Amino acid sequence: MFAILLEHYKGKWPFWLSPRQAIVCPVSEKSQAYGLKVRDLLHDAGYYVDADLSDRKIDKKVREAQLAQYNYILVVGEKEAVTGQVSVRVRDKAEHSVMNTEDLLTHFKAEIAAYH
Repeated sequence: MFAILLEHYKGKWPFWLSPRQAIVCPVSEKSQAYGLKVRDLLHDAGYYVDADLSDRKIDKKVREAQLAQYNYILVVGEKEAVTGQVSVRVRDKAEHSVMNTEDLLTHFKAEIAAYH
């Protein structure tokens, strides 16, 4: 069954099955605390979320997350930390949006509910 799923999805796991559902990428050291807060909030809600706290530039962090096939890449900077929002990039789409953490949790729940 695992081989069939792997072949069907070509390694790009759907959100409900993915071991890499989301990654939080802080823009700078100043936004790392907020990035960890977002990661912990999503993790406590039951999602698989990582955080890239390296000192690389944000473009490199996003590119690495895309190559690792994360479903969602959540970019946080000082502006997002002040407003309580995250910049959301979806793995297979070029556009990105900004939403608050409550809306993001609602979106994640709806995406998982669509598969059950």
